[in-house]
Amino acid sequence: MPHYLSPDEMQRTAPAETAFRSPVPTQIVSNGEFNPLPQTPEQRRVEARVAELADDLAPRHGLGRREFLASAAGMAAAFLAMNDVFGPVFDVTRAEAAEPGVAGARADALAGQLIVDVQTHFVRDDFKQDGLLTLAQYAKKHWNPALAGENDLARFKFENYVKEVFVDSDTKVALLSGAPFDDSSWDLLSNDQIAAARAAINRIAGSRRLLSHAVFTPRRSGWMDRVDRAIATLKPDSWKGYTIGDPLFPSKLGSYWRLDDEKLVYPFYEKIVKAGIETVCIHKGLLPADYEKSWPGVWEHATVSDLGKAAKDWPRVNFVIYHSALRAFLEPPDAALAEFEQTGRIKWATDLAEIPAKLGVRNVYAEIGTAFANSAVANPRFAAALLGTLVRGLGADRVLWGTDSVWYGSPQWQIEALRRLEIPEDMQRRHGFAPLGPADGIVKSAIFGGNAARLYRVNVRAALGEITGDRIAAIREEYVAQGGMRSNVRYGWVHRPTA
Repeated sequence: MPHYLSPDEMQRTAPAETAFRSPVPTQIVSNGEFNPLPQTPEQRRVEARVAELADDLAPRHGLGRREFLASAAGMAAAFLAMNDVFGPVFDVTRAEAAEPGVAGARADALAGQLIVDVQTHFVRDDFKQDGLLTLAQYAKKHWNPALAGENDLARFKFENYVKEVFVDSDTKVALLSGAPFDDSSWDLLSNDQIAAARAAINRIAGSRRLLSHAVFTPRRSGWMDRVDRAIATLKPDSWKGYTIGDPLFPSKLGSYWRLDDEKLVYPFYEKIVKAGIETVCIHKGLLPADYEKSWPGVWEHATVSDLGKAAKDWPRVNFVIYHSALRAFLEPPDAALAEFEQTGRIKWATDLAEIPAKLGVRNVYAEIGTAFANSAVANPRFAAALLGTLVRGLGADRVLWGTDSVWYGSPQWQIEALRRLEIPEDMQRRHGFAPLGPADGIVKSAIFGGNAARLYRVNVRAALGEITGDRIAAIREEYVAQGGMRSNVRYGWVHRPTA
């Protein structure tokens, strides 16, 4: 997995595969686009409580600890532990964890929910960058002698992607993405490979399971010719851009750009509107802790300062801002939450949420991605504040579900986190937030799939009918019948423990 952490920052990380395999991560996992914070005292308490509940409750289900933690009851136990530490933020009962069949019945009732994950990744078969393997090899030698697969990038490739996303989670439709790098050897997948993967999975499934991005790269020579070719031959479902340019390091080639650059980018908008592929997904936020020093003159391109004018000038273009433009937690989560409680603002994410009211536009969306995944782990009250901010400002019909999988393993824990999350009543009253409601209620159903279905022209009823009976559904059913279970493995980096 590529990363843009500095060598010094990498020395303070360890592979996420070495972390305790809780159904819900008990510390922040980085995908390489931001610094993972050290495990907080609260997260250590959650981890200890999950282990305690597993040891206590697994025998009631006739399971060992590992099997219990991979079950629906184990997932419920993890959210019980989160509530024990952070307060009643998640909708979960002890009966789900303690009584056989209760959690499974709930999971079965929600299994048919439309989940459209608009941010997923895997790497090409010939991906040769071995930075991640070096970390895994170090972990096997120094941290976890039992670690398997330390010399194999297969965990980030096609077959494991299909298993983690479509078999080990309730995801029904996924959008496969990519990223641009000044050094092309870091490219995860080319646009052609993304399109080929879409064709392969949909052919295997017999339904429209996978959507595809085409990455566009302003300032690179011939980029508009590649856009023309993508429109003519690849026919992507939407576009993916990085205004910051190369997401590994500040670009020496000057590949960063602005959404409101009339000369450079507006001809692109004109072209995609004419082609009818009008959704543009933009990576924003998630910079290293020292971004002001390490990305001078570049970091501003990760903010949404360029979004308002572009959205107003191009009302037919749908601008989907990935990670909700959330600036990475550059201070302890408690401090970030305290700042929100004091000011009512979340850095960069609030700026995004305020654009519709300030400019009168309705074509700005937030994808929650890593912003939700890590805030739910670090402090679920902060995750609630983030969702409340986005829904209040953009509307529940302008927030999209995304998980940044396969970096974090199966996205089922993220799905369960949103299904169970509720904004605390005191936060609702103070900040004017509406409740998120039940797992299959109007708000969460819109976020999980309804909004993306509208953008990507997915007929929900027809899609669910096809997916229920497709080949991937049959594979999943057979897998479960044979005792298959989630591994609870995450892929990426966590902060290295200290003595």
